[in-house]
Amino acid sequence: MRIMVTGGAGFVGKQLVSILSAKADVLVADLLRYGMPDWLERADSGFRLQQVDIRDPAATRAVVEEFQPDIVVHLAAIHYIPECDADPANAVATNVAGTVNLLASCPAGTRFVFASSGAVYTPDEADHREFESTVGPADIYGITKLQGEAYVRAFAADRGISAAIVRLFNVIGPGETNPHLLPAIVAQLREGPESISLGNIWPKRDYIDVLDAANGFASVALGTNPEGVACETVNLGSGRQYSVDEILSRMRSVLGLEFEVRQDPSRMRAVDRPFLGADITHIGEVFGWRPAHDLDETLTRTWANPEFLPALEGRLT
Repeated sequence: MRIMVTGGAGFVGKQLVSILSAKADVLVADLLRYGMPDWLERADSGFRLQQVDIRDPAATRAVVEEFQPDIVVHLAAIHYIPECDADPANAVATNVAGTVNLLASCPAGTRFVFASSGAVYTPDEADHREFESTVGPADIYGITKLQGEAYVRAFAADRGISAAIVRLFNVIGPGETNPHLLPAIVAQLREGPESISLGNIWPKRDYIDVLDAANGFASVALGTNPEGVACETVNLGSGRQYSVDEILSRMRSVLGLEFEVRQDPSRMRAVDRPFLGADITHIGEVFGWRPAHDLDETLTRTWANPEFLPALEGRLT
C-alpha cells in the first residue's frame, strides 16, 4: 500500500507519518516552507520525501504519477488565520487551487482524505454536527476550507475517488509550527514572567491532542466509507470545549505555575467566534475512532518538551 501525505512535515503530519510508516510505503510531500526538520533527514526514517508546491499543477501531477499512491491524505494548507487574512490570494491558491491540483492528479479508485476544519461551521454555542449544523465560515481560512470541501465532493462524484472530509478542530501538543494559543502561552511562561499578555480569553474551543488528531486521520485513511457513500464527512476533535481562561487555570493547577494575565489589544482578533465545539459521535460510528489523551496530559507533555519552531513568537490567534 502506498500513502502520500501532503503537508507531512507539519504539526499533525509528523505524527501521522510515524503511524502510517509502520503500515505502508509513505511519501511525505511538502513545500518545506519552515525548512527541513531534523526528523525528516534521518537515514532510517522508513518513508520517502518529495519537496513539492501544490500550487503548481504540473509539479503536483508529476509527484502523484511517479509515486502512484493508493491513499492521499491532504494536510497541506495555510491554516494560520492571521496569515490567511494578510495574504488571502496565497490562502486561496494553496487551500483551494492546491486541493484541486491534487484531486485532478488522482486516478479513479484513489482514497482521498481532505483535512478541512471546524471553521467551516456557523458560530453556535452547541457542539457542531456534520449533517445538522449550518455551515457559514466567519473568516477567510474557513471559506477556503469550505470551498475545498466542495471540490472534494465534486471529484468524488465525477471521478470515482473514494473521499473523506475530516473537519479538524484546534490541535495542541508538542511540535506546533504556528503561533497558536498554546505556543503563545508556553513561549511567554518559559521565560519566567509573573504575567503574560494575551488577547481574548473568553472564546471556547475544542482542543484535540496532536496524537489523537494523527490517529484520527490514520483511522479515516485506512478505513472505508459506508456502502454507497462516495464522500464521507466527519468531525475530528476532543468532544469538549474549553475557554482560554480554563486552559490557563488547568496550567496553573497541573503544572504548578503562578502567573497573571494582561489583555493586549494588539493580540485580539477583530472577528472571533465565541464557541467552536465538535460532536464526534459520527467518526466513532463510521471509523471506530475515539480520543485517548485528555487536556491535562497534553499540557504536561507540551510544557516538558514544547518542540515548537524557533520562529514562534508567542502570538495568540
